[in-house]
Amino acid sequence: MTSPTDLIPAPRAVEGPMRCGVVFDDDTALWAGPGTEATERWLRSTLGAALGLPLRPGSEGARDSVQLLLDETLEPEAYRLGVVANRGVEIRGGSAAGVFWGAQTLRQLLGRHAFRRAPVRPGIRYGIPHQIIEDAPRFRWRGLMLDVARHFMPKEGVLRYLDLMAAHKLNVFHFHLTDDQGWRIEIKRYPRLTEVGSWRSRTKFGHRASPLWDERPHGGFYTQDDIREIVAYAAERHIAVVPEIDVPGHSQAAIAAYPELGNSDVIDTTRLSVWDTWGVNPNVLAPTDNTLRFYEGVFEEVLELFPADAARFSAFVHIGGDECPKDQWRQSPAAQARRKELGLADEDALQSWFVRHFDTWLSARGRRLIGWDEILEGGLAPGAAVSSWRGYAGGAAAARAGHDVVMCPEQQVYLDHRQHGGPDEPVPIGYVRTLEDVYRFEPVPEGFTPQETAHVLGTQANLWTEVMEDHARVDYQAFPRLAAFAEVAWSALPAPGDRDFADFERRMEAHYGRLDALGVGYRPPEGPRPWQRRPGVLGRPIDGPPPHR
Repeated sequence: MTSPTDLIPAPRAVEGPMRCGVVFDDDTALWAGPGTEATERWLRSTLGAALGLPLRPGSEGARDSVQLLLDETLEPEAYRLGVVANRGVEIRGGSAAGVFWGAQTLRQLLGRHAFRRAPVRPGIRYGIPHQIIEDAPRFRWRGLMLDVARHFMPKEGVLRYLDLMAAHKLNVFHFHLTDDQGWRIEIKRYPRLTEVGSWRSRTKFGHRASPLWDERPHGGFYTQDDIREIVAYAAERHIAVVPEIDVPGHSQAAIAAYPELGNSDVIDTTRLSVWDTWGVNPNVLAPTDNTLRFYEGVFEEVLELFPADAARFSAFVHIGGDECPKDQWRQSPAAQARRKELGLADEDALQSWFVRHFDTWLSARGRRLIGWDEILEGGLAPGAAVSSWRGYAGGAAAARAGHDVVMCPEQQVYLDHRQHGGPDEPVPIGYVRTLEDVYRFEPVPEGFTPQETAHVLGTQANLWTEVMEDHARVDYQAFPRLAAFAEVAWSALPAPGDRDFADFERRMEAHYGRLDALGVGYRPPEGPRPWQRRPGVLGRPIDGPPPHR
């Protein structure tokens, strides 16, 4: 049993607990009102399996049962969880999502064994004290970006991360599917994207300056049915999946598969292979009609696989737009002819034209474009939203111009950055971002007006996997910091300097037990375990505090 004061993310209000309460045992029933059936399935398959309880179907208002129902008086993702002695448990949600988030809180209240896949204490009765919890999220967009292009994560690993997101009340999965180092989604009309583009012959081990190589071929991709399964699995957990197809930079895997997509009047694109190292790649897409038609074909299949349904934010499609060097465009006669034909002043404007083309194309199909903050260069595409990664400035500029923003500044919430300054951190990258640093992250820039704040959809933590070769490395970089980020995204916290980090650390003591039960290979508070270290593998640590810009 867990105290409500141990919950992560912290709820808005708790009344109680009192000593008497509700016991979960073989007689506990489960009743689901209209619209809550997905949470009913989840409770029976997940909580029932963990505790060894049948959670048999019950009736409305029955005693000693769990009751699920919608309540339109609550905010859409809000919930009210009542544990009432001699009655049972009632979870009311302002929407089906609200009911589901209430079920996540119920799981935490039942203790760490509720996070296992099978009972480890058969026959035990699980009690929860009498209490009322009222809760709702601060931000609508509570995201995690997972890069599966640099290092492929098999489907089962992706499904596992969706479960970890749900357990932390995160609701947007930004799926980074393509990059220079790999193309990870099957596109039936262009089979070479996966036949050629989904694997590389070897991989740089460590930072790009490292002399080490993993000489094994690396690759993998998701079939279209895999993608449908991932999207459906996420939807059952009220998580919207936002796919990213990166253009016009970060595209060498696509060019290796279809050389005509590159600037073939500058370099011999037929000699390019899927990139095996890291950094900003000079080989970018050619700004031609052929390229536009090709990617329209890609996006047609992407839209079918990632439908815009009732899930919040499912209409978004991420087109990247970041780190696109313009050198090849400056040298390309074809690119310069296109720029002059369009009457564009420079290559930044040419990228803006490229982005605007897909903004118009997606809008005509009822979808919304979102891209990294470089899409501001040369003029922001009308209707586009911005993932502000280079700091706060891009998001601030976009919001002040009336565009929606997701705040994910590299200096604050890039979880590939190292967690400690000590010598044992594996492949140390970037600034030190401790658990406390992430807990004190504030997504809304200082000085925002209420109108500008309304354009902040929310916030997102990003996991770039150049130096994360398997799920154990991803776990280490993500946790426990993702738990702190989840509280920042969900809870109504005070200003960063006023946040009670000591209390969060106290609550993490219980949460580490949940993560252990889930099999998460997090970084322990005392430092990495011996098998989590990577001695001798070069990183790129940056000393000092990160800039706040």
